Amino acid sequence: MRVVIHHPAGSDPPSHVFEPRADLLTEVALDGLGGDVAARFGCAEGPFRSYDRTVRRDPDGGVTEEIRARLAMPVFAPLFWVPIRMSLRRPGRRPPWAPADRFDARTTTVLCLLAALAMVDGYVGTVMTQTATFAAQDFGASHSSQGTALAVARTGVLLSIVLAARADRIGRRILLPLSATIACVATAGAALSPNLATLTVMMVIATGAAGAVGLLVGIVAAEEVPAGSRAYAYSLLVMSSGLGAGVCIWVLPVADMGRGGWRVVYAVALLGLSLALLAHRRLPESRRFVRPHAASPSLRDHSGRLILLAAAGFLAALFVAPAFQFQNDYLRTVRGFSAARISMFTIATGTPAVIGIVVGGRLADRRGRRAVGAVGTVTGALLLLLSFTTGGWALWAWATAGGIGAGMTVPSLGVYRPELFPTGLRGRAAGVIEAIALTGSGVGLLVVGRLVDQGHGYAAPLALMAVGPVLLAVLVLTLFPETARRELEDLNPEDGVE
Repeated sequence: MRVVIHHPAGSDPPSHVFEPRADLLTEVALDGLGGDVAARFGCAEGPFRSYDRTVRRDPDGGVTEEIRARLAMPVFAPLFWVPIRMSLRRPGRRPPWAPADRFDARTTTVLCLLAALAMVDGYVGTVMTQTATFAAQDFGASHSSQGTALAVARTGVLLSIVLAARADRIGRRILLPLSATIACVATAGAALSPNLATLTVMMVIATGAAGAVGLLVGIVAAEEVPAGSRAYAYSLLVMSSGLGAGVCIWVLPVADMGRGGWRVVYAVALLGLSLALLAHRRLPESRRFVRPHAASPSLRDHSGRLILLAAAGFLAALFVAPAFQFQNDYLRTVRGFSAARISMFTIATGTPAVIGIVVGGRLADRRGRRAVGAVGTVTGALLLLLSFTTGGWALWAWATAGGIGAGMTVPSLGVYRPELFPTGLRGRAAGVIEAIALTGSGVGLLVVGRLVDQGHGYAAPLALMAVGPVLLAVLVLTLFPETARRELEDLNPEDGVE
């Protein structure tokens, strides 16, 4: 990246031109002055692998700044070229999209690699949800069988627990790319399934490995980023997971291209192997894992926090799982949507959820987790429920608003999982909490699936499940601790003792 800023002769260049800047990055003065070089600066802290700003006096009396930099952003650098160039041209201003804390090159690189792996988690975690209605039709399965398959696939959480717990012992950097590789290979293997049972077994493995990826990227992010930006980092991971899910949705129209078209959607998961290989090569071990810490703390000693977060996950999943996973079936069977129109609907109504994720992450870091999480939980559930009661433009509007509300909840409450447990316990605790949450998913899917098969429609069963988010909001406001801007060692004192 090369940025040139010219200050013409006859105008006094701003004083900051000759001083180290402190905005997106902090600069440090370098040697090498002389001739037409009036000042040189390097990067003391910022998202750059290399950085040099040279200030020269022109023969005509003007001043020229030349910035040469390389971003420390594997995979995602092209998305940031324009906003970072704009920021470099506006010294002294913190860009609105930047985190509250300034990230160094290592933190930036790690977060980008984690986001890339989160895309794998998003794709694999979405593929069965998006294609279940087409696969079930191909295999001649009922709504109840479809709901059962979706619920059984979630037993892959047992593999998630094993992998995440193992990461507490041998490290995160080994298990993360390994889990991503297993998820991609198993998903591609599911494309060859001869029946719904085989498809379900393959996806038990795939979703289990992908679940471990989802757990571990959140843990590593919490262990790497500054205390004032953990929810921000979590929101980026959620958006990356959503991008992976979006790729699945973009491919979904293939499912309508004849019998067995849905199998192509599964095979595309092989593309994620390149991201797993990149993470294997470049992802370092997390800073807090390599620090001295209790190797095997007791889960029983943290049972209060474990029960609290497990209950929260269960209550949220009662509604969220059936609301999102029966959405395609509702659109296809009740509203008559084709695969292409389902894809368009999901992209159009789901993309604005990024607004909720970004806003929720920022507010959670600056104003606190609890209020943001409680408000987002209730409003998101109510608005999503309304989308199952109507058609036309109102269906699109309620689904969009519900996605934004639910998006606010994800970073504000999701970041609690790695925050409330010590380093040697984060993987195990996250796995157990995820298992309880997926139990809630299974209950919600089974109940809603059976009630739909009995002719109760979709709105009434989902309204019954909406009691979960309401109880969750009460739980968050009354029992959850506030963790914003607190160091992990402050929240978990045993990590501060060698």
